[in-house]
Amino acid sequence: MSTVTVTQFIEAPAVDLWRLLVDLPVRADWLCTVGAVELLTPGPLAAGTAWRETRARPGGGAQAEEFVVLEAVPPRRLVLASSGPGVSYRTTWALRTTQRRRRDCTAVTVRQEAVATGPYGRFLALFFGGLAVRAVEGAFRRDLADLARAARPPASAQAA
Repeated sequence: MSTVTVTQFIEAPAVDLWRLLVDLPVRADWLCTVGAVELLTPGPLAAGTAWRETRARPGGGAQAEEFVVLEAVPPRRLVLASSGPGVSYRTTWALRTTQRRRRDCTAVTVRQEAVATGPYGRFLALFFGGLAVRAVEGAFRRDLADLARAARPPASAQAA
């Protein structure tokens, strides 16, 4: 099993960040690597909600990945499950209101636990484990930077 954890402090209220995270139809608008989102279940986001998103791969091309919500505690915690060849993933987004440099902000932590579910997954972990961890960490850093950009008020609102 491997675990990757990345935290970023974002100067925005947790409730605003939560809205961005759970508004599935607009994920492709603010996540730079997401090209499309397809809802697989109807209704508002809750445990059991499923969707497929197509992401650009670092080396080129695209990859589709399906997610299922395991737990949603607005605006604090979102737990997702997904799977790949021989691997099962559990990704947790945790939002915690805090202060940094005397400013209100939200500490957003993304944690992914990967568990090999078969021989292929164990083989990949053995030979590509460190490389995979760095790739996932980089992807989460990009996603958090995108979230921070999306949460910024428009320049006209900042000037007012």
